[in-house]
Amino acid sequence: MSVSDERALVRRGYWLARRVTRHHAKSFFFASYLLFGQRRKAAFALYAFCRRLDDLVDEAGSGMEELSVRLGRARRMVAELYVPMPELASRELGPPGGRLEGVAARSPWDAGEFAALAHTVRHYRIPEQPFQDLISGMEMDLTKHRYDTWEELDLYCYRVAGVVGLMLTPVLGCSDEGALQPAADLGRGMQLTNILRDVREDLERGRVYLPSQELASFGLSEDDLRQGKVDARWRDFMRFQVERARTYYARAAQGVPSLTGFGSQRMVRLMGAIYGDILRDIEARDYDVFSARAYVTTRRKLSLAAAAFIRPKSVLPSLPGEPRVPLLPSEVGGQRHG
Repeated sequence: MSVSDERALVRRGYWLARRVTRHHAKSFFFASYLLFGQRRKAAFALYAFCRRLDDLVDEAGSGMEELSVRLGRARRMVAELYVPMPELASRELGPPGGRLEGVAARSPWDAGEFAALAHTVRHYRIPEQPFQDLISGMEMDLTKHRYDTWEELDLYCYRVAGVVGLMLTPVLGCSDEGALQPAADLGRGMQLTNILRDVREDLERGRVYLPSQELASFGLSEDDLRQGKVDARWRDFMRFQVERARTYYARAAQGVPSLTGFGSQRMVRLMGAIYGDILRDIEARDYDVFSARAYVTTRRKLSLAAAAFIRPKSVLPSLPGEPRVPLLPSEVGGQRHG
């Protein structure tokens, strides 16, 4: 492929990635208006990569074996990106050149989208491990439809969302490696928010992400979820989970000052605030996530965007010290991932 053809493919890929983001991630697309130039295009390329992986798992009619093969193909394609950049390759998985053999399978990406991803990875020198961890998270969705403990769910949240924060941090600009953990915590908080919002939809897909041991601690069972009971037990359980999610947002806020890219700090604050506002809507519905889906109105998003400009620290506020993620007494001392 000639240099001009390659550049045209990358341009087309960024255009496609923008279209995918606009269609599937309205809140992320809205917040991305605070980024400019290459940073914004790179954010779209990363989102499109994540979206295609997610679509593999949710795709109706795909057998588990086929999906497993295609995720294996995704691992190999990611490894190929790092052959010329071994210093950024996964230490856990070893040299990328030794991981290129595998069963052929249809790629989940358009060639242009993947070319845009490759350009983003090279330009911002994004490490490989978060991409491979994301694929591990998708593999969990193939085989695990129930979670017993918070530790198990925390690992899932880290793999499918926390690592996205790690991918984005080089794009947003980062002056301190200490910002990586807050970036992962933002992803964790957003994923937990999704889980709390989507209880009904997940049940319809045969999945229950809420940890069974925590449900039992509040006197709840999966049957209660299926019946859509909103009683004192459910409200207490949801208050506990909402507090946990908000703690992750507060932890994420502590890393914002380390972001150096133009518009990056406000973009992250706005993204966190929009997702955090889903929790407010859940509370306003008296924790009834069964009869309707919690959401943030466009008017509310505009209000949060204005606040991100006028009083940015009020949008995603941090707390003094290091906020501790709420755990039940039986969970204290458990391992934290990432």
